[in-house]
Amino acid sequence: MKFFVDTADTAEIKALAASGLVDGVTTNPSLIAKSGRNILEVVAEICAIVPGPVSAEVAATEYEGMMREAAVLRKIASNVCVKLPLTPDGLRACKTLNGEGVMTNVTLCFSAAQALLAAKAGATFISPFVGRLDDIGQDGMELIADIVTIYDNYPNFETEVLVASVRHPIHIVEAAKLGAHVATLPPNVLRMLYAHPLTDKGLAGFLKDWAATGQSIA
Repeated sequence: MKFFVDTADTAEIKALAASGLVDGVTTNPSLIAKSGRNILEVVAEICAIVPGPVSAEVAATEYEGMMREAAVLRKIASNVCVKLPLTPDGLRACKTLNGEGVMTNVTLCFSAAQALLAAKAGATFISPFVGRLDDIGQDGMELIADIVTIYDNYPNFETEVLVASVRHPIHIVEAAKLGAHVATLPPNVLRMLYAHPLTDKGLAGFLKDWAATGQSIA
């Protein structure tokens, strides 16, 4: 499974990328607004840090506007992935951009039927929002299972399942068990994957015993 980090905070991205665990980055209008910076500058900086796909979302809601904005975003760097809403105009733009060899991330997916349409439009990634489904009493992981099953039935589909709206490590583990290709995680959730009390306890014990030897390796 590939890990993308879901943030526009370049300091966070640099710190996490240094671990070698970051395969890409996803942003959205809300994350750009939170950064307080110009979207073009932020995306360019992120693309220079991470060689993998960097999702930058259009703000237009109609096809012509999406294509104009996509033309600007795709010029930033070769690893820009144009993020589009799962709407008729968004899918039309996805189809066009796919034909031009541009990576696309179709976002705000909440049903398997929508994911099927995105794959037929040639999306590079489909982003089902598991946390938001959980919030309204539905099981987000059931959606991931449905999409993975459908895509596996059709080998000509090249769209990768990018699990989004991740809230905790269980989402990641369950998505990996189901065979999702990618998960995009907020920085704090990515760091949660490291944590286990037995790891901390075991390390503390090793260090205590080592100190008692009075030895030094270097």
